Parts: sequence; structure tokens; C-alpha cells
Amino acid sequence: QLQLVESGGGLVQPGGSLRLSCAASGFTLDSWTIGWFRQAPGKEREGVSCHSGGGGSTEYADSVKGRFTISRDTAKNTVYLQMNSLKPEDTAVYYCAARLFNRCMFNYANYPYWGQGTQVTVSS
Repeated sequence: QLQLVESGGGLVQPGGSLRLSCAASGFTLDSWTIGWFRQAPGKEREGVSCHSGGGGSTEYADSVKGRFTISRDTAKNTVYLQMNSLKPEDTAVYYCAARLFNRCMFNYANYPYWGQGTQVTVSS
């Protein structure tokens, strides 16, 4: 009933750009906080960015600040992650996740709903 579906991943050269989408169904995103996380092989999931429900505040990990932008399209019930100036270290599976409360957090344990992930590979 509650689903999140990521799309937009792929192979891109260093310095290139990708836009990831997180489409929600079964619920509306207005009052939900949406987080983007990523996980590389052998590493823990790490928070990348989040967009709070209601207030619309955003946060970014230091490693992506100035390069990534999170946005929300209420009409499409979709959250986006625009990724510019991509680096090889950005290579990972990217997940979107949702939590009901209006607060950005990078602890993945606080997000009960998750998408299946989309692969982003940055390589020449």
C-alpha cells in the first residue's frame, strides 16, 4: 500500500550529472520527511540528503554539499535528487526513505519505509 520507487540511476563519467526520482504511492508526501541514503559495497548506509515534511527544510551531508540538490514536487508526489559534479566516490546504490515526523535525520533506523534502490556508477 505504501510504496517508494527510485529511478534515474545509471553510469556517468566523473563530472557528469544525474537526477534521481523517488515516486510515492499509497500516501501523499506533504507531511512526510524524505531522506536519500546511499550504500557502497562493504560500507554502512549513509545519509546523503533529506527534505522535511511540512516545513520544507533541507539538509545535506558535507560530502555532497554544493553538488547535490533535493527538491519536492507535490503535484507529482515525487522527490528528486539532482546530482552534479559527480565523483567516483559517489558510486553506490541510492535509496529513498520516508518517515512520518517533520524532522530531517540521517539515521536510517528512523525511516520505516524504503524504496528498492537505484544504482549510480561514476566511472570513466
